[in-house]
Amino acid sequence: MANVYFKRVVNKDYAALSDAALLLMETLIKDTGHKFKGRVPIKVHFGEKGNQTFVPPTCYLGVIDYLRENSIPSAYIETNVLYRGARTTAESHKEIAKAHGFTQLPVIIADGHLGEAFDEIQIDKEFFKSCKIGKAFSDYEQFIVMSHFKGHGAAGFGGALKQLAMGFAARGGKMAQHAGINPVVKASRCIACGLCIEKCDVNAIEMQEKAVIDHDKCVGCAGCIAVCPVGAIQSDWTGKNFKEKISEYAYAAQLGKDNIYITYLINVTPECDCMGQHMHAVAEDIGVFVSKDPVAIDAACIDILQKESGEKLFDDGRESIVHALKIGFGTDQYQLIEL
Repeated sequence: MANVYFKRVVNKDYAALSDAALLLMETLIKDTGHKFKGRVPIKVHFGEKGNQTFVPPTCYLGVIDYLRENSIPSAYIETNVLYRGARTTAESHKEIAKAHGFTQLPVIIADGHLGEAFDEIQIDKEFFKSCKIGKAFSDYEQFIVMSHFKGHGAAGFGGALKQLAMGFAARGGKMAQHAGINPVVKASRCIACGLCIEKCDVNAIEMQEKAVIDHDKCVGCAGCIAVCPVGAIQSDWTGKNFKEKISEYAYAAQLGKDNIYITYLINVTPECDCMGQHMHAVAEDIGVFVSKDPVAIDAACIDILQKESGEKLFDDGRESIVHALKIGFGTDQYQLIEL
């Protein structure tokens, strides 16, 4: 059984959310004897351009101040997105971070300029033998994983597991979860510019009348998606077992790490913070949760959200929890400790 610490904070009181996260983390540290080692990056989501309901950096200030006061170096860390947008490249991603107020710490984009930098983490599970995790994550033993619990059209909900799975994955890893390992060319859009050929390190693309990808050679890095100037190369979003794949990538992301997980159950929108638009909440704010177990913290969040809303919100997201347990990852049995 895992401990999940909880403090109720409502009405968008971001200063109180910051104080609550700090209190809960300090309590966990006291109870578990957790020790920080070396530089400890904070894994966050900066929010897509146009999104207004991501967790703002104000909520993280208490934790950041704690790290500074205890001489623990830190940074914000993230990976580039799979789709084309404001967070496709490291440069534009950092610009969005700055625009959204994430200026308190340096910013690390863990998978390089175009999502091409990754390490293969061996896991030998049902859907993946190995996972493409952003290369810079290998430089650190610990992370503070800050998550926003909300809905997601494909995952059911997004919380700590999805923050690990999608948030730590390089672009090719994101594509592997959403689909297979190969991008596809939409011939009607292709302008035969050849940039994808220049980008491909394994010579998997050739130019006929339009670009053609050899799926036997393609390694699924998805770099061609990032460089295509007209969006002609895309991921196939029709993949199966997405929720189970999230669990396996989350397992790979935390393997060998000693993380603390902090989840904000606020701004409960029906879709994730990658949506570049304003969304209305489907439930009231509840508060902040902290744990050492990402499966337990997700289980606590979905249980309490459904209990307090009186609805089975995001219930299909439980499939990720079920698969996590199947592969020996975490527990859904928890003791809720409310402060």
